[in-house]
Amino acid sequence: MSVVAYLIVHPRGTLLWDSGTIPDELVKPEGTTIVRATVKKTLTGQLAEIGYKPADVTYLALSHYHYDHSANANAFAGSTWLVQRPERAAMFPDTPPANPIAPDVAAKFSALKTAKTMLLDGDHDVFGDGSVMILSTPGHTPGHQSLFVRLVKFGPLVLSGDLYHYPSERTLKDFLPFGGRGNDAQEAVSKAKVEALLKDKGATLWIQHDIEADANLKKSAAFYD
Repeated sequence: MSVVAYLIVHPRGTLLWDSGTIPDELVKPEGTTIVRATVKKTLTGQLAEIGYKPADVTYLALSHYHYDHSANANAFAGSTWLVQRPERAAMFPDTPPANPIAPDVAAKFSALKTAKTMLLDGDHDVFGDGSVMILSTPGHTPGHQSLFVRLVKFGPLVLSGDLYHYPSERTLKDFLPFGGRGNDAQEAVSKAKVEALLKDKGATLWIQHDIEADANLKKSAAFYD
């Protein structure tokens, strides 16, 4: 699987979507491999290559809290965190849950507990002009979200988070590679919602973990506009 993070640059601010799988402080110059994931360049280093630092990020949005999407979340605790209400409740529960988040995973986003936060109860227009929309797509986690981006030249685009992991999930009946880990019924509704939006908007879907498709996409410092 590929593991990605995206910086969306808008005249009204910037949005970091997901934050990688290995914390920057563990990434060595020759590369670091943890849990089958290999990272050769830090997230903050990649941002610096294109002229940004964490303090320049207006908004942080994680598709969900899992370790391969939240590894460097703490570095962006100075941003405004955009999170679905059920997701934050799962990340920072008032009472101990039956299945708590592993301490090493929770530590990666611990600083978000006191970050400036915008709690979402559904879809959200990030910059107020319809060009960057957070889509509520629960199921994989209680407050999982996906991202719609309308690019001027490339066109409309949806970033999947973990709504999908493989392209075949869109064509094979009842193929759920991670079924049972979340709420499969909710996820099915979320997939139907996104499929309808893709058709309505004529949008492209980028499945963030699709390593074959991702290999053909531009990487920073190149960009899509």
